[in-house]
Amino acid sequence: MSEWFAPLVDWYRLMPQEEAVRLVRLAIAFVLCLGAVVGSFLNVCIYRIPLGQSVSRPRSHCFSCGKTIPWYLNVPILSWLILRGRCANCHAPISVRYPVIEALTAVLFLLVFQMWANPRLFLLDPIPGQAPALILFYWLFVASVVVDVMIDIDHRILLDRISLGGTLIALAVSAAFPILHGAASWWPALLASLGGAAVGFGAGFAIAWAGERIFLQDAFGFGDVKWLMLFGALFGWRGALFILMLAAFVGLAMGLVALAAARFRRAPADADADDGAPLAIPFGPALGAAALLWLFWGNLLVDGLFAAHAWAFAHRTAVLAALFPLLLLSCGWLIYRIRAIRRAAQDDALEELPDDPEDKGV
Repeated sequence: MSEWFAPLVDWYRLMPQEEAVRLVRLAIAFVLCLGAVVGSFLNVCIYRIPLGQSVSRPRSHCFSCGKTIPWYLNVPILSWLILRGRCANCHAPISVRYPVIEALTAVLFLLVFQMWANPRLFLLDPIPGQAPALILFYWLFVASVVVDVMIDIDHRILLDRISLGGTLIALAVSAAFPILHGAASWWPALLASLGGAAVGFGAGFAIAWAGERIFLQDAFGFGDVKWLMLFGALFGWRGALFILMLAAFVGLAMGLVALAAARFRRAPADADADDGAPLAIPFGPALGAAALLWLFWGNLLVDGLFAAHAWAFAHRTAVLAALFPLLLLSCGWLIYRIRAIRRAAQDDALEELPDDPEDKGV
């Protein structure tokens, strides 16, 4: 791999500065367009995969009138803006979620590209020649995170083909690119990846078990456990623990937003949901957001956390290991509070429902 791309990297480094700047701008524009196109495909995957439908056939069509969307009206982001969010045939509204996912994917693709184009920004310094392959892999990773998060929001499931299949791919990539785990050869990198997967799975399973035994409710789904195993295989044990901790705080913020939104809108609870089921937002989006934060700024988060204490910074790995039980307990408590907040929002919404049909003016 290195022999293939090294001449291209050398050519770029010897290029005059003005030409290099133009090339980088063109590359950024290309990456943004590519990300938006991939985001359009992810919209198809998000809708069709949970329903067991093919992602290639039939072609994209309007859900209201069934008319096939021509290619010139299926341009990511732009088509939605030009049509003002409505079908060109029947003028039915088109969800704003489609261009948002396309734009989000474009931004994520650009951030991944920046990990190679400007490695100092994210404290990642790939070996020349490995970077193009790593970019392709991380593009696949962020795309899978977007798909899994949105499917979890819509259907409350995390796909095994992503979590389990992704874990196997992460193990293989870790062995192929030891630099991902700071190793010099494939064997230590593979061990680090296996250890991270074990810690991720173990930490998630411990929280799920504690939620059932201590809090007497499901605090962590098994799909979340398997997804955390994938993150551990890719980012190592430190990454798995920090992602879990970050996800707990992100989930708590989401729970507070859900509570505020329910009280503001006074919306009734989902009639199809079981009594006592968690409200609205599952934990998958929090895990996905935390994983992306770790991917792009993980080293900054760790160094910033320990920067105030020189001894703790020098021994941060040992400190993290010693704090592991406390971290698990804190994350478990935060996840429990997330569930409690969502239940409170659901109860608050239920109180707004009339007790008698006559109260509704029927």
